[in-house]
Order: sequence, then structure tokens, then C-alpha cells
Amino acid sequence: MKILVTGSSGTIGTRLCEKLLEAGHEVIGADWEPCKWNEEVENLRIDIDLRHKEEFGKLPTDVDLIIHLAANARVYELVEHPDRAMDNFIDTFNILEHARKNSIKRMMFASSRETYGNIHLPEGEAYTEDKAHFMTCESPYTASKIGGEALFEAYKRCYNIDTIIFRFSNVYGMYDDSVRVVPLFYRQAKANEPMKVFGKDKCLDFTYIDDCVDGIILSIDNFESAKNDTYNLAFGEGTTIMKLAESVVELLGSSSEIEATSSRTGEVTHYIADVSKAKKAFGYDPKTSFEDGIRKSMEWYKANT
Repeated sequence: MKILVTGSSGTIGTRLCEKLLEAGHEVIGADWEPCKWNEEVENLRIDIDLRHKEEFGKLPTDVDLIIHLAANARVYELVEHPDRAMDNFIDTFNILEHARKNSIKRMMFASSRETYGNIHLPEGEAYTEDKAHFMTCESPYTASKIGGEALFEAYKRCYNIDTIIFRFSNVYGMYDDSVRVVPLFYRQAKANEPMKVFGKDKCLDFTYIDDCVDGIILSIDNFESAKNDTYNLAFGEGTTIMKLAESVVELLGSSSEIEATSSRTGEVTHYIADVSKAKKAFGYDPKTSFEDGIRKSMEWYKANT
């Protein structure tokens, strides 16, 4: 299959391109940033700013599938710079238009657990896909993902494009040296610097990178049974940010002190996914526990950063 991946230089994009190539697919990347982790992925990248429609002539028109991962994805950064949320929406609109104009009939979209809002369910109850609370939008980033989902739904209905929407949840692991919480805690703990936890009881569903990417590939392999629906891709268990910080300190033998403070504006404070729908539709089966994933991540950071 010939597949176009937007955001191909990012954490998920790099690993997805690697695994798609291993599976024998023809892959084209699209990103305005170079891929610094894998030369093969970098060599297949088209340098493009998806905000600008005039650049879309660079993209192939004969692909079988577009996987749209590209986004400004740091929640609090978009609270401070909401124009970047609009960039997300524009990117999504432009790539859907590229599909419509060129009769590309299969598309996938990377959405987020942020679309569920900050609604705390009863203890023991997980978030199924029908529990998204679009009217309790917490941040500009959330709004950009809700808008992206709405655009995908509209193009599915109006232009007969088969779509799959994924709601990712705190994907972590190799190829992420950003300011997200896992690499940030690694750098702070390595330097024995103080670590700040925004929300002592904040509990989220951390998803190891390979589980997330394997889920995407399973949905490609089972596209007909999975198409035109929305799926949680997560691990299905909650971990507090405090436990994450403590685990990183322990694994690195760090002397960092951990300070708990209140959650920041725009951030969801509790989320545990129900992944049974993805399991039923395409055999999604996340295998990497939080403990194993954090250990693997710390080993990768020590070897590669």
C-alpha cells in the first residue's frame, strides 16, 4: 500500500514510518522539520508547511491512504499561544481538501483523549468513545482536535472518504526529546534538579509508543472492519503524575526533590481509556505496562540523548 504520513518526523510519525516500511508499504513522509532519528525516514520526507495550500503540489496524488498526525500537540503551549491551535485546524482542512480533490478515499486522523474534557467518571469506570464531552472543551488544543474530528466526519459524509479517528493518550517512549512530561522528568532527574508535578492526584493513561503504532498498523490491516469510526488507542490503566515522577527518580538513582502543585489551566486531570472497541474492531492489544514502558524509555534516553 502507498501511504502518506503527515508529521512523519515526530515521535509517533518516525516510529510509524519505520514499522510501515518494515511491513513492506511504500511510505511518503510530510513534515516541515527534518527527522533526526532515522536517515531512511528523513530521506522519504517531503518538506512542506501544511498551513499553505500552495505547497500541496509537492504531495503525491495517487496514495492509497493518508495518516494525518501533524499537529502542535503540547496542551499548555497552545493555552499560551492559541494561534497554534488554529494552525492544527488549517492543517487538517488542507489535507482533507488534498484528499477530496485527488479522490483519495482512505484517511486516518490523530485526535486526543483531551476531547473527553475534564469530566471525572465514577471510580472504576473508563472512558468509552461515546463519552466525549465536546461542550466542556478545556483548551485551544482540545478545540483544534474536536474541530479536526468534525471535519473528518463532514468529509466522510459529503465526499465518501472512509475515515478512522484515533484518540491517543499520553504516548511516550523513543524519539521524544520534547518538553512533554516524560522526557522533561528524565532531563530534570538526570541533572538532579527539582521536579514539579502539576496536580498531585492527576491520573492519566500512558501509552507506550510501540503499542500505539502497532494499533495503527492493525487498523490498516483491518481497515474494512474498522473504517468510519473512532477508537481509543491507550493502555487502559491510569497512572498518577506523582508516580511517574517517583518512578523516573528511582530508575535514574536521582536525588531530585519532587514538588506537587496545582494543575495548570487547560489540562485534563483524570483519564483512563476503555480500549475494548479497538480490540473488537481490529485486534488492538497493548502489551507494555507503565512500569516496563518507563524502564524502556529511560534506557532509550540514556543511550540516545
